[in-house]
Amino acid sequence: MQRFPSQNLRTPGPTPIPSDIVEAMTNPMINHRGPEFDTLLNKATEQLKQVFMTKNDLFILTASGTGSLEASIVNTLSPGDRVIAATAGAFGDRFVDMVEAYGADVKRMDFDWGGPIDPDDIRKALQAEPDIKAVLVTHNETSTGVTHPVEDIAKVVKGEFDKLLLVDAVSSLGCIPLPVDAWDCDMVGTASQKGFMIPPGLSFISVSERAWKAQQTAKMPRFYFDLSMAKSYLQTGQTPFTPNLSAMYGLSRALDVLLEEGMENVFGRHHTIAQLTRDGARDLGLELLVADEAYASNTVTAIKVPEGVDQKALMGKMRTEHNVVLAGGQGRMSADIFRIGHLGAVAKEDITEVMDALKIVLPEVGFNP
Repeated sequence: MQRFPSQNLRTPGPTPIPSDIVEAMTNPMINHRGPEFDTLLNKATEQLKQVFMTKNDLFILTASGTGSLEASIVNTLSPGDRVIAATAGAFGDRFVDMVEAYGADVKRMDFDWGGPIDPDDIRKALQAEPDIKAVLVTHNETSTGVTHPVEDIAKVVKGEFDKLLLVDAVSSLGCIPLPVDAWDCDMVGTASQKGFMIPPGLSFISVSERAWKAQQTAKMPRFYFDLSMAKSYLQTGQTPFTPNLSAMYGLSRALDVLLEEGMENVFGRHHTIAQLTRDGARDLGLELLVADEAYASNTVTAIKVPEGVDQKALMGKMRTEHNVVLAGGQGRMSADIFRIGHLGAVAKEDITEVMDALKIVLPEVGFNP
């Protein structure tokens, strides 16, 4: 069997998996309709609520993060519902595409890539169209390294207009503060392969009481992502469909690790390492995509490819000569930036290694600041 070398994996997901979580995932299969799984599922669900900072219902789905976002749409909306979908990056665009695919009447609001979504623009849109039912936003835009001001957006959407708020928190939750109840978010979806330090294959979603009321009249087609089914099965200690048992074992261990560290400490660690990354890049003479550090993500940093530098050559040398794996850009910025992921199981030493390697490679690919 081919084995791949251990790398300093600095993509913004999947992220490195600590050895104790890898070991946990080697546990034997159990009956997913039996009492052992009941214990595993309920413990993980209650621990996830602590990470989400919510008392709302919460469900573990065997799906990628996109599954949780699709679940948020199909359980609250009907074809023809007028919604706002705000985007400033590739994953915001995906949320727009998803809700359009299900037949919503979408008011798309585009913001500059590398900058934040403006809550005041959303306020003006809601004032102009009282029939808007929901607002869809991405908390942390992985493609640009921007954390959008969801707290301020929620104050407008919920506090001023009492509309549904659906949040993509795939690359933020568990790394960046997102107190679901305090911010009054209705549906918040995230995934396993980012801050939760386990492989892709699980997603998690919280559901407010307001969202459940919307679910009773929502008419978008749903089956696999029907959360009323997930709710009824959870009451019996089961999932409606076959769960990813190995990932569940890993999740259980990962949640123990996160809660033992303490979420405030987890958030602080991510902030410290993100600042180290941003400062290190600037020290090398590189330009960050996000000009206003108030919106710079603590999970991923986007760096402009210097003029005259071949992005693929840069990333290739980092990988083949220094065993450091960086991420390219996405969408319209696919060739314009490269990204350093710093979320999940990440330490200062990992970023120091990246900067040391960049210091060597950048001159080799033609960068002389």
